Amino acid sequence: MELTKRRFLAGSLSSLAASSAFGQSFPSKTITIVVPFAPGGTTDILARVVGQELSNRLGTTVVENKTGGAGVVGWVSVAKGQPDGHTVLTTEMSLAIAPSLNPNLPFDPRKDLTQVIIAASVPHVLVVNPQVPAKTLQEFIAYSKANPGKLFYGSGGIGTNTHLGFELLKSQTGVDVGHVPYRGAGAVVKDVIAGHVQALVGAVPTVLEYVRSGQLRPLMLTALERSKVLPDVPSAKDVGLPQMDVSFWVGFAVPAATPAPIVERLHAAILGCVKAPAVSAKFVELGFDPVGNSVAEAGDFMRSEIDRWAGVIKSANIKAN
Repeated sequence: MELTKRRFLAGSLSSLAASSAFGQSFPSKTITIVVPFAPGGTTDILARVVGQELSNRLGTTVVENKTGGAGVVGWVSVAKGQPDGHTVLTTEMSLAIAPSLNPNLPFDPRKDLTQVIIAASVPHVLVVNPQVPAKTLQEFIAYSKANPGKLFYGSGGIGTNTHLGFELLKSQTGVDVGHVPYRGAGAVVKDVIAGHVQALVGAVPTVLEYVRSGQLRPLMLTALERSKVLPDVPSAKDVGLPQMDVSFWVGFAVPAATPAPIVERLHAAILGCVKAPAVSAKFVELGFDPVGNSVAEAGDFMRSEIDRWAGVIKSANIKAN
């Protein structure tokens, strides 16, 4: 019995040492950060900011845009790729929405990916055209109910953050506002300003300059705390809607079978990037708040986001185009 115990202990220590050495030898080649969307967007910009700093910490890191299928091509390329840590996926809100919107998704982000970290997030804000006779959320709700069929909100498309964010607001308040989908949030902003549609729940960086210029009127920040860049706009908690915490976030993930030591090494390196003064300053410049949580917290967050948006999609009976 003692011999068996000694052999088991020796084997465990040997495995632990091998595992540790495996992690220390990583990386052995260039790290590729996959962005499943076109260059120039917020997700792409953040990936490149982190990638540049990651090169200083782990060696050569490149960003590759793999577009197609509203993100599916890029997601699958990593989820079904080699689990050696050398290919990292940039994740964001649409990945959490996809499983409920697309029942034929060729992978399961909960089973096929390990969320390494959530790097940054930015709240959304409910804005309206200044001609709408409402200066508070309650006035907006009351006006919409008194004028059914008169108000419309724009979104960047079916199933996008701007779509589901407003649908969550509708489920929380009963606000009576119709939906007009566009191809991208930028086009929506222009039409809200022009008065073709009256409202938008959009990311703060997307609407900030127009709020400051008075071309859009902010009614509520979709976060539990007020924003440093919009300090006079009430938070969701201020207006009694704590469930209206809607943030666009960006993180990084690897295939689920990636060895734990490599995941931890990647996490430590990316966390260092997020906390680096130059990176934090760039995040703030873009309107994002640095996050930098643990591997366990990142995984829990992703699962909670998938569950939350599944509820919104089911309740609003949203179907993909």
